[in-house]
Amino acid sequence: MRISLNWLRELVDVSISPEELAETLTMAGFEVEDIEDRRPWASGVVLGKIIACEQHPNADKLRVCQVDVGSSEALNIVCGAPNARADIYVPVAVVGTFLSTIDLKIKPAKLRGVPSEGMICSLAELGLAKESAGIHIFELENPELGSDIRPLLGLDDVILDLTATANRADALSMVGVAREVAALTGASLRIPEANGVAIEGKESPGLAVEISEPQGCPIYIGTAIEGVKIAASPAWLQQRLQAAGVRPINNVVDVTNYILLEWGQPLHAFDRDRLQSFTGTQDISIGVRFASSGESFKTLDGQNRNLQAQNLLITASDKPVALAGVMGGEDTEVHEGTQNLVLEAAIFDQATIRRSARAQGLRSEASIRYERGVNQAALTTASNRAVALILELAGGTATVQKTASSGDDLSFSRSLELRLDRVNLVLGQLKRGETGGSKYLEPEEVKNILTALGCEVVATEKKRVFVITVPPYRYRDLEREIDLIEEVARLHGYDNFCDTLPSKTEPGYLSPEYAAIRNVRSAFRAAGLTELMHYSLVKTEGDNQVVLANPLFVEYSALRTEMLSGLIEAFQYNLEQGNGALNGFEVGRIFWKEEGGQDAHPTKKEADAVAGIIGGDPTVWKWQQSGRDRPLTWFEAKGVLESVFQELGLSVEYQRDSSNTRLHPGRTAALSLNGKHLGVFGQLHPQLQQEKGLPEQVYVFQLDLAVLLTELGRSSNSTRKFAGYSSFPASDRDIAFFAPVEVPVVEMQSAMKKAAGSLLDSVELFDEYRGDNVPAGQRSLAFRLVYRSGDRTLSETDVEPAQQKVRDVLVEKFGVSLRS
Repeated sequence: MRISLNWLRELVDVSISPEELAETLTMAGFEVEDIEDRRPWASGVVLGKIIACEQHPNADKLRVCQVDVGSSEALNIVCGAPNARADIYVPVAVVGTFLSTIDLKIKPAKLRGVPSEGMICSLAELGLAKESAGIHIFELENPELGSDIRPLLGLDDVILDLTATANRADALSMVGVAREVAALTGASLRIPEANGVAIEGKESPGLAVEISEPQGCPIYIGTAIEGVKIAASPAWLQQRLQAAGVRPINNVVDVTNYILLEWGQPLHAFDRDRLQSFTGTQDISIGVRFASSGESFKTLDGQNRNLQAQNLLITASDKPVALAGVMGGEDTEVHEGTQNLVLEAAIFDQATIRRSARAQGLRSEASIRYERGVNQAALTTASNRAVALILELAGGTATVQKTASSGDDLSFSRSLELRLDRVNLVLGQLKRGETGGSKYLEPEEVKNILTALGCEVVATEKKRVFVITVPPYRYRDLEREIDLIEEVARLHGYDNFCDTLPSKTEPGYLSPEYAAIRNVRSAFRAAGLTELMHYSLVKTEGDNQVVLANPLFVEYSALRTEMLSGLIEAFQYNLEQGNGALNGFEVGRIFWKEEGGQDAHPTKKEADAVAGIIGGDPTVWKWQQSGRDRPLTWFEAKGVLESVFQELGLSVEYQRDSSNTRLHPGRTAALSLNGKHLGVFGQLHPQLQQEKGLPEQVYVFQLDLAVLLTELGRSSNSTRKFAGYSSFPASDRDIAFFAPVEVPVVEMQSAMKKAAGSLLDSVELFDEYRGDNVPAGQRSLAFRLVYRSGDRTLSETDVEPAQQKVRDVLVEKFGVSLRS
């Protein structure tokens, strides 16, 4: 919430600097995120009067103005604003003034040959608006020329951007912040008075209030006001709203927003004539109920909203006119021609408003306060103050006021027992104990702190025990003894208590599982992939999805069952934004449902996975291809994945797979690790690639993280061991043969390694040929086998028996035709 220091000083005597106040509030749990000092924005800008305005002799869009700023001679200023004219009061930046918001220092200048001795300013140039059509014109009764214009525009103010915790609804109001500042600084407090408003004709017919949902709305006050005149709000009201970040609209709406900021109590004004026209009756019956299926309603933002059963409505003759506690309706809003009003002031249930706002994906300043809980005890005060301000600023007469209540206990009072020994046990010793004095808080200190917060403190017959009566405005968050202890610590100052460390400490360490996950991430990053992160929430699309019962948005209504969709969308988005191909990976969790038996309910499952996407031209410069992109090949993409497995010390096997319809049926492999299914790797299906507008060849993979971690957790992989290099030369042999196309190379490599035994150092495919002189249904393959020993130079008698075993197993197991 944006806190105007000028407004705050009207409520509490704040003598400390804005920086000191911000530090005090932050240390007390109200973080001040920003201090906006407006005073330098218009330093040196004074009030002037244009006494003459003539057309510039050399420019059609410029005027030459004579401006009186209270000095002996009028200033000659060239102005380009279309609304510049004689006999108006304007802000004038004299020579030497620095306008910080536009980074401009005013100097004497000549514009098209005419000297200019200053600048007549617009609100945009003073930092009060993003754009301005012309210079600002003051409407003043007794102007003092040459005086500082900052008090006239609210620029003598400092704004604190304050964030309150979720349990402190009272801090979303100026009165609540003033109470807190008074308690922290000991300053005197001045709460705005709200005298009773004279209601004429209370028994007059025409307005009734009925609550059919007392749990959702325990109290509702409706006040009829006749004969108002809609106009712009006075300058002081507009400035306070603008300082709080609220756009002024008209005097009636501005009053409701002002009370919202002052008391934290949302209000809403209806146009009574529009209510009567909308309902088709002169007697208006205001009601509160939940929406029915099929109902729709247009809110103030112009959107037609389909209502749901959890939406609480304000109705007139049972027709919806507002989303209770969230936003009013367009058909009954106050407009320029409004003459009669119905002012709403109500208390709504926190959970009800939260569900209603979430169901529509709509949050407003009103709903934010209702969701946290407004001060019920201040409802009548806020309502009466709003009525009084409307009568003062818009005229009219308050004719009828009707109140409906659920009849429950609305005293909003609570008494708690506070043990001083418990306070000191939880909070510990004070730092002052080191230099003398009591080591712990004394009863009088605790009493003074709680009294400053507005609590009533009474000693009991029990020793060192108080009975604390909580004030109504803290009724919602002071519920237990520990809440009171927290308040004592907060106001006394957390930094005034001694630091106490545990008696025994241990250095932190990573669990083996988390250390393995770090290694996996590091290996993928080392392979050149960028780590990505996506939401686990997606749209509802599949039958096996786990669907949220209360989603925030339709786009995030279910949990993802796989990770490839998010990666493909991210790849597409980066291309559309001109960022090029996105080569990345993600470690995340997937969720799904498994159907049980006939009578069994589906079982919800979850697992961790690693997924990635690789594509685009792998070359940096394209001059060798005449600027054309070169598609990433299957083997280049597979090489990236292989480098990761090599870094992790894993030996992964590839098997042909065509079960995934989103992947190319001839370029997809199922990955396995020690006989366990690891995941899938393959090229995106050409049809999907064309639909998404992706490069010609894009590859994806998704791996089961649990299988990876299990293998990495084995003793053989937990610690990488060094193997000495052989100092003896290698002996290599080539073998070529015709093999059936359907036999995977990986199976043949595995069989050759097993047959050759420990002397075989490596086996590598270096040639594949299909075409002329190759039997139908077969391909020609050539492998290089490297034999090596660590203790001797191998001879022909060592190598040939092993090589013969390789030939034999290829012929017997795979039916190959040897060529060499």
